[in-house]
Amino acid sequence: MKDSGLLGFRYKEDCLPVLIILSLTVIDFVLYFTVSDPIALTLYYLLMIIPKGVICAWNHHHQHLFTFRNNVLNRVLEFVYALHTGVTTHLWRLHHVLGHHLNFLDQEKDESRWKRKDGKQMGAIEYTLNVALTAYSRGYQVGKKHPKQLSTFLTYTAITFAIVAVLVWYNPVAGLLLFVLPMITSLLFTSYVTYEHHSGLDTDNEFEASYNNLNPLFNRLTGNLGYHTAHHHKQGVHWSRLPELHAKIEHQIPENLYRKSILTRVLLRG
Repeated sequence: MKDSGLLGFRYKEDCLPVLIILSLTVIDFVLYFTVSDPIALTLYYLLMIIPKGVICAWNHHHQHLFTFRNNVLNRVLEFVYALHTGVTTHLWRLHHVLGHHLNFLDQEKDESRWKRKDGKQMGAIEYTLNVALTAYSRGYQVGKKHPKQLSTFLTYTAITFAIVAVLVWYNPVAGLLLFVLPMITSLLFTSYVTYEHHSGLDTDNEFEASYNNLNPLFNRLTGNLGYHTAHHHKQGVHWSRLPELHAKIEHQIPENLYRKSILTRVLLRG
């Protein structure tokens, strides 16, 4: 339901995901102030790699369509997302929304390009490192065309990194294991799982340029990110409406573009 009015949410479907993510943030800060054992914090970090990686999908959705009608609430939520995912305010809005979505059919321009300069396809690890290590610089380059968005990105990125620096200064071990390492790991995780979205699909047809995963559990965890062709067809559609949009265009999607994701194959066995 659009404009739910509940605590300023645009869509009521966002309430539960945001509540869960905020709860994980509270747990992080409780551990930061109460646990000093490096082994316990390391185990927690390892345990949370996948859950925090999944949070990246919800940060992605937020960058396409802001969760709240109030900008202050959106900035606060983005700070929370940044601590879990390593992606700060407006980075994906620049890199992904104003970059990749406009250029994903052109591998010379795509901010998440899967082709090398020689035209050959990258492997998954090469792609992961390439996208993760260039995420901020490519976001900045896109931002030069969108100065207002760029200003917001630079301002809140600086604020986020400053706060993280203080957290590390005040409690180095907890700061590194609860915030810094998860930010780095999640950015790498995000890059890795996006390799399979488009890699190897060299086409000018938008309906033949994305792989789709219709596994119900995968889509529940990621906010219907498996309906990827529909997402690219109309990127402004709220994640809760993607199955409905997919149903309208599925006749244009070739059968070979339905498959299980890395996350599904390895973790969900679905």
